Amino acid sequence: MNTYIKAISYYLPLKIVSNEDLVAEFPEWTVEKVASKVGVIERHVVSENETASDLATFAAEKLFSEYSIDRNIIDFVLFCTQSPDYFFPTSACIIQNRLGLPTSCGALDFNLGCSGFVYGLSLAKGLISANIAKNVLLLTAETYTKHIHPKDKGNRTIFGDASAATLISTDGFASIEDFCLGTDGRGAENLMIKKGGLRHPISKNDLVFDESGNPISSDFLYMNGGEIFNFTSEAVPILVDQVLAKNNLLKDEIQLYVFHQANKYMMNYLRKLIDIEPTKFYYFLEKVGNTVSSTIPIALYEAMHENRIPNNSNVLLAGFGVGYSWGGTILKYQ
Repeated sequence: MNTYIKAISYYLPLKIVSNEDLVAEFPEWTVEKVASKVGVIERHVVSENETASDLATFAAEKLFSEYSIDRNIIDFVLFCTQSPDYFFPTSACIIQNRLGLPTSCGALDFNLGCSGFVYGLSLAKGLISANIAKNVLLLTAETYTKHIHPKDKGNRTIFGDASAATLISTDGFASIEDFCLGTDGRGAENLMIKKGGLRHPISKNDLVFDESGNPISSDFLYMNGGEIFNFTSEAVPILVDQVLAKNNLLKDEIQLYVFHQANKYMMNYLRKLIDIEPTKFYYFLEKVGNTVSSTIPIALYEAMHENRIPNNSNVLLAGFGVGYSWGGTILKYQ
């Protein structure tokens, strides 16, 4: 059974942190330096009491309204987040109730980061292909800013909070083709929050600052930027080749590449490394930042509204990051 994306919407929290705001806290930086290095001008940040399930609920309501979707057709909810409200119950169950979806609806969370949207598409396609569901609501939402130390200027410039809602169905505007997925858990500690799980359930209070003044703590998000860059440089070109081969396509047959919007420097490096024409490589992070599992659906939404995806296009998606985890697929626009 063919599987399609039928609708996409996204939601951004109301609070905005601009580069000017960050430079006021870190005067050793300039607005121009932040913008040129990471490609972000502003990012949206949740309030103290907002959670990922709140953002996901707002995105779903926006989807239903924007596309006049009857919520009673939803028969499965997939929620991708690394910022769940609780250990249990499953946040997707809470979201099902808040949205007033039928109780015949299946619901589950899955914990993935920047590859999460692609993995979510694969799960949704599996559910539909197995005749378990016909209309899957895929939600992605993160509140990474809650995990970042206030003095961590590097990560604060990159990450923003957001959510996206995607309806996957038996009909729609883009068919979901074959997937390539990968994992290398050897890189797990290079992007990690140790505190909170059962291996490190309480704060370790082990904050130190490196030679550049960057905070390192088990209680906050830690990212080894050099190792993440090396992983991405090795894995993503191979992933692109594998996705093309699995879908029997050549590079010239791809009309647009939509990668995880990590940061401008990394994306430019990947584009040149893979030898992708600038006109075929899509960027959308200036006004939102790196929103983790929501970057690709947000970028798809904006690319469609900018008329960057004509009819009969092949769009290659590639997500990659924490885990290490990566995934890619092709969307065939009708």
